[in-house]
Amino acid sequence: MHYTKLVFRSLLLAAALIIYIYDRLNGNAHLFTQLSTHPIILSFIWIVFTGEMLLRFFPSSIESRGCQKQFKKNFVPTPEGHANCSAVAAHKAPKHSTLMVITFWVVLNGIIGVLYFANIIDKGILFLIALAYSVCDMICILFFCPFQQWMMKNKCCGTCRIYNWDFAMMFTPLIFIRSWFTWSLVGIALLLLIQWEILLKLHPERFDEATNYHLACANCTEKLCAHKKALQGFLAKQRLKLKNKEKELLS
Repeated sequence: MHYTKLVFRSLLLAAALIIYIYDRLNGNAHLFTQLSTHPIILSFIWIVFTGEMLLRFFPSSIESRGCQKQFKKNFVPTPEGHANCSAVAAHKAPKHSTLMVITFWVVLNGIIGVLYFANIIDKGILFLIALAYSVCDMICILFFCPFQQWMMKNKCCGTCRIYNWDFAMMFTPLIFIRSWFTWSLVGIALLLLIQWEILLKLHPERFDEATNYHLACANCTEKLCAHKKALQGFLAKQRLKLKNKEKELLS
């Protein structure tokens, strides 16, 4: 499913980029902001992402466990879980890690906003950035996640504290575009984030593998960590080969 999403979103980004370049060459001033100019692709993008987000509001067997752990259906309590939140306090992600993510994202998209209001980039670029974020979201899940490695320090996507922040982060650049099309995507994404945070506050035991058997490695069906470790191992071998070749050349 994740690889399918990666390919699909990459193709969507490529198609949007082609349309953007074509429109810029032909002087279209309403790029990606009005359904009247691009009714087919914009309607398609809105339906696809809105459908994905609406699916997240309810328990689903086709969604990743990482974004489904908030629901009671997916809570299989450990002995600590039966005791509710006692073990969670010792295992949950530190608040400063989520603050680091928020700070980084606000600064990054703040810079993008400044560039937009300074007329250095246009609405089309904002839209392309949002689609690029959607591709990066899949890259984070499948190959490498800077938030996991450098900020959150979580074991895997299944235990990720901010898994359902993805759509809100993805559509952040669209905040600057005044359109029902863009703001409706942002609004649904924010509602999804709010639901996640409320359920985390009410039921923290559902979000931690120490209290929820459902998140244990033995119950994992995706094995995304194996993909990441395999890739990291391959890259490490390639770096070692390059170093050995450099040593041979120098000697």
